[in-house]
Amino acid sequence: MFREMRRARQALSREECEDILRRGTSGVLAVTGDGGWPYAVPLSYCYRDGKLWFHCARAGHKLDALRREPRASFCVVGQDLVSPAEYTTHYRSVIAFGVVRELEGEEKRAAIEALAVKYAPGDSPEQRARAIRREEGALCMLELEVARLTGKQAKELLPK
Repeated sequence: MFREMRRARQALSREECEDILRRGTSGVLAVTGDGGWPYAVPLSYCYRDGKLWFHCARAGHKLDALRREPRASFCVVGQDLVSPAEYTTHYRSVIAFGVVRELEGEEKRAAIEALAVKYAPGDSPEQRARAIRREEGALCMLELEVARLTGKQAKELLPK
């Protein structure tokens, strides 16, 4: 179902992949768009317990694509340091594959709360609750349950 990484020596462990997902602030969601064309869109996200959460409007290209085909991938670059002298990049990146579904009710509210805590950690619980009440009706919350998680790093970052 999934290909093995060609340069397995450069693979990151599950723990390293999850650390990149927890620390990251944005990634790119790739879906099958209109007419079968790939559609990749940058998003803010939250990762917890093998699940990625994103928010979006209640209508649009991304949501239409996911309703047609819920399988997707999500990429986060944890490090990207260009080394001109070496003609290379010292990178670490992760790709999560899974099926996306829309959240409703308490699941939706919990995912919104997790995003709010991640991106506005200094807000008081009261301020956060007000912001969520104000915005949640206009939001669609999506969850990608990770079926496969892979990560890779530049060979220059491997332990000697």
